[in-house]
Amino acid sequence: MIVDLHNHTILCNHATGTPEQYVRKAIENGTRYFGFSEHAPMDFDPKYRLHFDQIPLYTRMLDEVREKYKGEIEILQGYEVDYLPGYMDDRIFETPADYLIGSVHFLDEWGFDNPEFIGEYQNRDIDTIWQSYFDAVEAMARSGRFDIVGHLDLIKVFKFMPTKDIRLLAHNAIKAIKEADMVVELNMAGYRKPVKEPYPSPLLLEEIAAYDIPITFGSDAHAPDQVGLFSREIVDLARSLGYTKCASFKARERELINF
Repeated sequence: MIVDLHNHTILCNHATGTPEQYVRKAIENGTRYFGFSEHAPMDFDPKYRLHFDQIPLYTRMLDEVREKYKGEIEILQGYEVDYLPGYMDDRIFETPADYLIGSVHFLDEWGFDNPEFIGEYQNRDIDTIWQSYFDAVEAMARSGRFDIVGHLDLIKVFKFMPTKDIRLLAHNAIKAIKEADMVVELNMAGYRKPVKEPYPSPLLLEEIAAYDIPITFGSDAHAPDQVGLFSREIVDLARSLGYTKCASFKARERELINF
């Protein structure tokens, strides 16, 4: 897998391994562009994300592996930013980065992908949950502040599926992503979760391809052995829908690369 832009470090407090271990695994997988995208600072759920005073350390950690493996692989520095109005810290949008991934992990203050709070699914209408999620993704895209859409249909993580057609629920979000000229990541982490399929699903990826929206790839690794896991499956899926190029970024500028 030539590009892999969504990966984490121990600075998020829920990942293991050193950046070098991730990079060595990426090189083993034939990756040429490897990005770390740590959970960005935010005034909510601070236990599981980078703090602003750790950004210099994050940068140094990546500079070290960038220098050591120069010529073998290009190391990129990004951030995964939670879209949560009222809690985002605008300073992250002024921080130098190669790219920003916009992700929705919270509906209001409910961390819907956290197993600790899985019981809340029983207290809400499942179709309303799904629509609220895609409404948040739409708002994130329309904000114009991000380069990549993170794990587009993360709401399916525990396999609580809607009764309505998912394509209809996601329609406005996908349209907003196209209008914002964003990239959708094909995220492999879903294969490791109860839903056992990538984000986005093949069904939604068909819709994304129909809109001619660019894609990229991400392991969403929180441990070195997750780097590139299921990469063959995700690349084959992309090719089956006519994709031959994927996006990488440098200083927020997009480049499309043959894969």
